[in-house]
Amino acid sequence: MTDEERDEIVVLTDEDDVEHEFTVVDVIEVEGSEYAVLLPMDQEPCEEDEEEAIILRVESDEDGEDVLVEIEDEDEWERVAQAWEEIAEDEGDA
Repeated sequence: MTDEERDEIVVLTDEDDVEHEFTVVDVIEVEGSEYAVLLPMDQEPCEEDEEEAIILRVESDEDGEDVLVEIEDEDEWERVAQAWEEIAEDEGDA
């Protein structure tokens, strides 16, 4: 994903064929793979709770197009979530 693809809106369809809109807030690289960090557009900001980000791996399909893939490996997800938290904390301190 390129810089101009950040802050774009993507639509994901859940298992019940319901579409949900997300904003791409960042694309990070962890251990040689790219991951898109998405925030739901319909989520109401809440003071007590942080916004619930969705993290998906960016892969290329057979046509070379970027596709977002769910992270199924718990260890991989934890590594990426930790990296995102560190980036978010660093940006918050700036």
